[in-house]
Amino acid sequence: MKDYNEVTIYDIAEKLNLATSTISRALKDHHTISKKTIAKVKKTAQEMGYRPNNLAASLRSKKSKAIGVLLPTITQPFLSSLISGIEIAARKAGYSVIIMQSHDKHKDEVDLTKLLYDHRVSGVICSLAMETEDAAHFQLFKESAIPLVFVDRVPKGFNTYRVVIDNYIAGYKATKHLIAQGCKHIAHLTIGSEFGTIYHERKRGYLDALKEHNLEVDDKYVIRVKEITYDEGARAVKKLLSLKNKPDGIFAPGDILGVSAIQTAKKMGVKVPEELAVIGFNDDPISRIIDPNLSTITHPAEKMGQAAAEIILNSLKSKTKDDIREIAFLNTEVIERESSKRN
Repeated sequence: MKDYNEVTIYDIAEKLNLATSTISRALKDHHTISKKTIAKVKKTAQEMGYRPNNLAASLRSKKSKAIGVLLPTITQPFLSSLISGIEIAARKAGYSVIIMQSHDKHKDEVDLTKLLYDHRVSGVICSLAMETEDAAHFQLFKESAIPLVFVDRVPKGFNTYRVVIDNYIAGYKATKHLIAQGCKHIAHLTIGSEFGTIYHERKRGYLDALKEHNLEVDDKYVIRVKEITYDEGARAVKKLLSLKNKPDGIFAPGDILGVSAIQTAKKMGVKVPEELAVIGFNDDPISRIIDPNLSTITHPAEKMGQAAAEIILNSLKSKTKDDIREIAFLNTEVIERESSKRN
């Protein structure tokens, strides 16, 4: 069987001894073609591995080049900045960017990978959906030698390019900052499954910082949220502040969760930072608007986007297969603001 990229309507026409115009119309369910012929053409096309090549003419003439970007959403500031970095690098190289959103749904992510493949994108950059626990649907890109880069939310056990920060160190730094401010009972909000690595690693950094300073590790202070939203943050913080022994610090692995923690605490009569110190993650614009301003961890989204796009572009230019590699941005830093500043 020929490779997907090699099978054309001419191949199907030759096999069935039909005109190419008949094949083209049959594949589009044209009313001038009998149902019997349509069924025969589609069955043969499937057996031969044919896929509709929506951008074939433009790609053959090299007038249109596109990088597919598949993200949970474009509304989060971190992901918006990531897109900006991708677009800047792609545009300089003469490539366009196709952006699709999974809305953190596994099924949508699977469907969108197929759609990107059918559009014959030159490469794919993806940050996994929260629901995703199996990356098998990305295998079609690897099998077709289409460069694939995972950014930020990356899968375990899938050998391809990655652009990440050291989430373990970042989680450790955030927790150590709260410890340095005198916090003794530090809570943590964690997210998602163990398949995606970033929140697992931030949690691991949190736990190791507590152990290193001989502080209590208590399961009741670790709350799993379903998604990174204000309402989920409020639900988790209400639960924490209803405990008999309330936490005196919260590490939230997303700024919207940190903002929710501050406002929920204030509504419950808990003073921030005097009674509850809070640190978020990403340095989103909202962290500088909330009162008190939210302490946070830097997350170089635009640089990560540029790095991901450059991996795609370099891979497309290379005549030899590059070794799979990971680019890690290690210089995440604590930005100390009023929400955690006690000393």
